[in-house]
Amino acid sequence: MPSQDGMNMCMFMQNTLTRLMRLPLISIALIQGKALGGGAELTTACDFRLMTPGSEIRFVHKHMGLVPGWGGAARLVRIIGSRAALQLLSRAHGVDPERALHLGLSEGTLSSSDETGSLEEARAWLSQYTEGPASVIQAVKKVVTAGRELPLEAALRTEKDVFGSVWGGPANLEALTRRQKHK
Repeated sequence: MPSQDGMNMCMFMQNTLTRLMRLPLISIALIQGKALGGGAELTTACDFRLMTPGSEIRFVHKHMGLVPGWGGAARLVRIIGSRAALQLLSRAHGVDPERALHLGLSEGTLSSSDETGSLEEARAWLSQYTEGPASVIQAVKKVVTAGRELPLEAALRTEKDVFGSVWGGPANLEALTRRQKHK
């Protein structure tokens, strides 16, 4: 593959995974089996990662004479820190569910290994973050994305603007009538 083809694929995938990461919803990667190379990079574009028993995340790029090109290295550093990211990328060893949890690369290991059971378990796990008005969930995602990607002053402006958009809105008024603040 000529160099330009590789660069085109790199830019396409960086753009695609950045768009996934910025979706106005909470995303989860369910790792069943092996997430290798580009699959490992894809997991870093999701807000959360859950693994099934026996699954693995592995950045194999080193063995291919490459580095991650789809944004996986930059996102991995933000998820687990530069030292741990350097170890994972330079050793190219697999990360099992226990190690992923220890590193902060995974939120947990599901009890089910079968496709249907693990999908249902992941949905149930995710529901703790997605229950409630969609407008509020989207607003939460927007302020978190701004906090992660923007300089502090710009993130604070975004937070103020988003706060202003939900203040006095239907979800806020309904919560006030139910006195939800301290429940």
